[in-house]
Amino acid sequence: MKSDRSVPVVIVGAGFSGTMVAAHLARRGIRSLLIEPRDVAGQGTAFSTADPAHLLNVPAGKMSPWPDAPDDFADIAGEGDAFAPRRDYGGYLRAILDDAVSDGATVVRDRALSASKADGGWTVELESGERIGADALVIAIGNQPPDAPAYAATAGERLIGNPWDEQGRAAIADAAANDLDVMIIGTGLTMVDIVLSLDSAGHGGRILALSRRGLAPRSHAASDLAPVELDDVPAGDALALLRWLRDRSGAVGWRAAVDSLRPHTKVLWQGLGVEQQRLFLRHARPWWDVHRHRIAPQVAQQVADRVAAGTLEIAGGRILGMDPIGDGIDVRFRRRGDEAVERRHFGYVFNCTGPLHDIGRTRDPLLRQMLDDGLVRPDQLGIGLAVGDRSQALGADRLWALGALTKGRYWEIIAVPDIRGQAADVAADIATELAQ
Repeated sequence: MKSDRSVPVVIVGAGFSGTMVAAHLARRGIRSLLIEPRDVAGQGTAFSTADPAHLLNVPAGKMSPWPDAPDDFADIAGEGDAFAPRRDYGGYLRAILDDAVSDGATVVRDRALSASKADGGWTVELESGERIGADALVIAIGNQPPDAPAYAATAGERLIGNPWDEQGRAAIADAAANDLDVMIIGTGLTMVDIVLSLDSAGHGGRILALSRRGLAPRSHAASDLAPVELDDVPAGDALALLRWLRDRSGAVGWRAAVDSLRPHTKVLWQGLGVEQQRLFLRHARPWWDVHRHRIAPQVAQQVADRVAAGTLEIAGGRILGMDPIGDGIDVRFRRRGDEAVERRHFGYVFNCTGPLHDIGRTRDPLLRQMLDDGLVRPDQLGIGLAVGDRSQALGADRLWALGALTKGRYWEIIAVPDIRGQAADVAADIATELAQ
C-alpha cells in the first residue's frame, strides 16, 4: 500500500506512554508522528481531567517521567510529598510534548484503523483516509474500555458506559444539579473519581457503589521503608507469596510490606508461570489492586466523609438487571451474602468496572485488525499483547507496545513510575533498530 507521507516512527496513542517515547526519540534526533483521535494529546485520559479535585495517586516526588531526572516534576510542583492535581500534571506533560514537536515530532488528530507490513516497515491507514509510512511502529493506546454489561442492551441511555466522554460529563452535571441518586458499578479508582466529581459539583443525592467484593482503594499514609532482598521472597507460588505478604504485613505494616515488593514485582510475576498467574488474577488481584494502587490521604478522607454522612455506600453485590423507568433507571441487585433482591431507582448508573481484561474482545479498530490478521497476538493470559523483554511484539519486526498492553509480560506497568523506564528503553531500542 502506497503511503501519502513517511516518517521514521509512527506512535499510535499520545497519552503518557506515546508522549514519552516521542520525547525520548526527539532527544535522539529521530522524528516521529503521533496519532491520537481525542483532543488529549500529551495528557491521555488520566491527566486530561479539568477537575481540581482529581489528584495524583502518587506523590509528586515519584512522578518524574524522566528516569535520569527523578526530581523534574517535584521541582515544578513545589513539594515532593504533595499529591498534585492531575490537571497540573497533564499540563506538564503537554509541555513535554510541545518540546518534542519543536524538535521534530508531529501530532495528528485522527484514528488509526489498520496497519500492514511494507518495505521492511509499516503503513498505517487513518480514518481520514491518509496512509502513513514508517520504519517503526509503536502502539501506546493505554487501557481498553470495559465490555458493556449483559444488561446494557435494555438499560437505556441513563446507563453511562464512559464517565469521561461528553455524555458522561453531562450526566454528572445533571445528577449534581438535581441531586439525583446515582449508582456506580465498580468500587476502584474510577469510582473514586466519579464521587469526587459529583462532590465538587455540589451533588446532594445518594451514591451506591457496588462491586463483586465491595473493595475500595486504600489511602496513602506515612510508613517506614522495609526493603527486602529478592531471595527472601518466595518465588513461583502465588499462595506462598500471599502468605509471606500477610506475615510481613503483620511485622512492618501492610503499606511497607507491599511497597517492599516494588523492585522485584516483574521478576516475581514472570517467575510465577502461567497457571500461577491465572490463580493470582482469579483470587488475589482485587485485594492487590486496592492495597497497591492507593489514593491521596485527602481524597480518602473526602470519600470517608461521604460514607459517614450516609450519602455514599460502598458495598459488595451483583446486579441482576436494569430497566429504564421515566427519568431514570431501576436496578435489581443482590448484596453479597444475601439472598434478597433489592430494587432501587437511580437517576444515572455509571459503569466504572475497570479496563478490559480480555484483549481478544477489544473494540479498538487497529488492535482488532492486527489481531485478526495475525500481526500481533494475545499474551499467555489474554490480557494484553505478547511482547519480548524489549517490549517488541512477538512475531513482528519493528513493532513495539507499551503500558497496559504489556501487563501480561510485566504486570506492574500501568503507572508513571513503571512506564517511564519502559518508554526510555523502547526509544533506545528503536534507535538501535533504525541504525542497523
